[in-house]
Amino acid sequence: MQIWRTSRKDFFLAAISAAQFAVTLVLALSWANASPAARVAGGVLVTLMMTYNIIVVSHLFTHMPWFVSWRLNALVSLVNSVNIGQSVQAYRLTHVRNHHRFNNDRPAPDGTTRDTTSTYSKGKNGRHRPLLPYAVGGAVDSLYTRVKDTVAVVRLWKVGSKEENLLSLASRRDQGRSRELRQVQADRAVLFVSLALFTAISWQWTLFCYLPAFFAALTLVNVQNYYRHFGANPDVRAADSVSHYNRIYNFLTFNDGFHQEHHLSPGSHWSRMPDVKARQQNRLDAQPRIVSPVPAMLGFLHRRRPQLHLDPDAVNGAG
Repeated sequence: MQIWRTSRKDFFLAAISAAQFAVTLVLALSWANASPAARVAGGVLVTLMMTYNIIVVSHLFTHMPWFVSWRLNALVSLVNSVNIGQSVQAYRLTHVRNHHRFNNDRPAPDGTTRDTTSTYSKGKNGRHRPLLPYAVGGAVDSLYTRVKDTVAVVRLWKVGSKEENLLSLASRRDQGRSRELRQVQADRAVLFVSLALFTAISWQWTLFCYLPAFFAALTLVNVQNYYRHFGANPDVRAADSVSHYNRIYNFLTFNDGFHQEHHLSPGSHWSRMPDVKARQQNRLDAQPRIVSPVPAMLGFLHRRRPQLHLDPDAVNGAG
């Protein structure tokens, strides 16, 4: 009987998901007896686990669910919704069907971007939005939206009629659409229950650790997305993202650094990203593009990064 949909290597991602869930519960249970230093360390750990899960674990799951069984995939969505503080199914709809369709596009004449996470959204004069408003402002907006989603008890956490973006991204086929929207509802319901459980275990941990860690994680994820695209050329399909090829980083993050390759082939399994790079090498070399010497989270250290969106003839920024 086949369990894994694409590769048995996804076992490691599933194991990380389960481990994070367990560690989070242990941290909540141990808060009352923890020292101040242990509480701070626990808060940092929750932040890092959430950030890693959003950037790596849930991100990969949204593109290629791990299991043959849709029920097991639904369970993964529930568990990781608790792990990342938001519906994984909603993340899948907005990321796979919006971001990977419009690829961090420039603003239209009316100033709007089709990619809702575009770094050009609210930017001026053809430039990216400044990092701080993008990262922190985006986190504030996300937190507000997630709170509304989670406390929508009256409508039993269903996707509301005013959530046009999610409704427009759901499948057009009746069966698929119903399943996707039900999964969003289930994710939100489980997240509500988990927050109630955490509060019952320790309202102090929930208020002073979990919620601040969630906000910090949202901010860090926005920093990551910002430097995955900062300076790239959105008008060239093979140069609209930034890659980072350090072997240790890519080993620890399941090839997260191959971001340009991921944009070119978002349906390829994470283990095949080096193959995608080899297959697309001529196309990648055909125009200037940015290869960062540091991971996207540390993109601010790449001080000599060219601005290809302003100067398409700029040289490669690998140095």
